[in-house]
Amino acid sequence: MPEFPQLGALWVYLAASPLLGLTLTLCAYLAAQWIHLRCRASPLANPVAIAIAIVAAVLTLSGMSYQRYFEGAQFVHFLLGPATVALAIPLARQMPTLRRTFLPLTAALFAGSAGAIVSSALLVLMLGGSATLAATAAPKSATTPIAMAVAERLGGVPALTAILVIGTGIFGAVCARFLFERMGVHSHQVRGFALGVASHGIGTARAFQVSPEMGAFAGLGMGLNGVLTALLAPWLVPLVLRLFA
Repeated sequence: MPEFPQLGALWVYLAASPLLGLTLTLCAYLAAQWIHLRCRASPLANPVAIAIAIVAAVLTLSGMSYQRYFEGAQFVHFLLGPATVALAIPLARQMPTLRRTFLPLTAALFAGSAGAIVSSALLVLMLGGSATLAATAAPKSATTPIAMAVAERLGGVPALTAILVIGTGIFGAVCARFLFERMGVHSHQVRGFALGVASHGIGTARAFQVSPEMGAFAGLGMGLNGVLTALLAPWLVPLVLRLFA
């Protein structure tokens, strides 16, 4: 069997430093992106879902704790803030369109945000879930930090909310194109805004893969839905619980 002393030395070095988490994250995403392209950019081969599976498999097989992994992955996590702010750049280029479609977008935002909150809580209750689980699931269409804060305020479980948020984003990124085609929705503006409202950052990333215009409207939907979810959920969830729990 051939020996690879350089690879072994590299592993020993990375295992003893926070760079292991960062390296694993970047390599997992590059591998996932390669698989995505090999599948002809099919939404079913979502790179975020594949990268999560790769990281989870490596952590399980190596016995590495999540805390140890996050010591390095936190550098990527830090960049989420600047990346979110940078979404304003393509959005600014769509300002003439935004002015013309202000009223339809506002109506869609309120319908999408309130619908996501109420339907999530109702579905949990209809399936026999507790009020705590309903509060956990209600903000799942907002970005992770907002959703976790809202869930904690409502008496939910923030850690479980984070899992539901990621699952919602992946589901939207994978299934949105098929749903839009079935409904006959072809406008990139409509598709992007709906994807951002329903599937936050992961959906927005998928929208940017399709076109800058779709990505810009997805970023708008993601940001506005996060704010509106924080405002509406503390009112809507207790109302749903009083009426149906």
